[in-house]
Amino acid sequence: MNPRPAAIFVGDAMGLDFLNSVATTVSTAVEWLEDGEGLLSWLEQARLAPGEALQSIRAAARPGELDAVADEARRLREWFRAFVHQHKGRRLLLEDVSELEPLNRLLEQDERFSRIVLRRDAHPAYLELEELRRWRSPESLLLPIGLALARLVVSEDFRNVKACEGPACTLLFADHTRGHVRRWCSMAICGNRAKQAAHRQRVKERQHQSSRRGR
Repeated sequence: MNPRPAAIFVGDAMGLDFLNSVATTVSTAVEWLEDGEGLLSWLEQARLAPGEALQSIRAAARPGELDAVADEARRLREWFRAFVHQHKGRRLLLEDVSELEPLNRLLEQDERFSRIVLRRDAHPAYLELEELRRWRSPESLLLPIGLALARLVVSEDFRNVKACEGPACTLLFADHTRGHVRRWCSMAICGNRAKQAAHRQRVKERQHQSSRRGR
């Protein structure tokens, strides 16, 4: 099996980056949450869980347990994708919250807490309130994902949630540009290809016009 490429983070919102954990960009479809190891790798790249927690969960998980959680993550992703596609491009309405009950049930399972820590690595050292989470089981890997989805709902203007205009691209993003003129997941992935295609079309049209004038 070929190794997975690095995960794609072009959504400008972690909740959308989670939806982009399965994607077709130009012609190749990639599933980053194919199995438990893929889920752990994606969470590490997204910095949604500390490395020591991921290592501990990997070591303690029973055979097949992480794969089952990855399956839950994919179901969560596709359920939320349907919500985003239904509502993107317009302002969320208050009554839309009724559709988010599955997400609320996930958030109710969270075990987050805070503690005061001394940051000795700074000069001068200072006190900080650090937010932590108890990682009691592989299922807890879904909790930071759920929080990212919830933050997307309450913090993002859904009028600015867009799908890339690349013909084969499935990536989503939040358009935070001035004037909200962003069209592509990124210039490197789809924008440059669109520019090249437009250039080829202009050249073809000029050649066609020159050919007609030469008759």
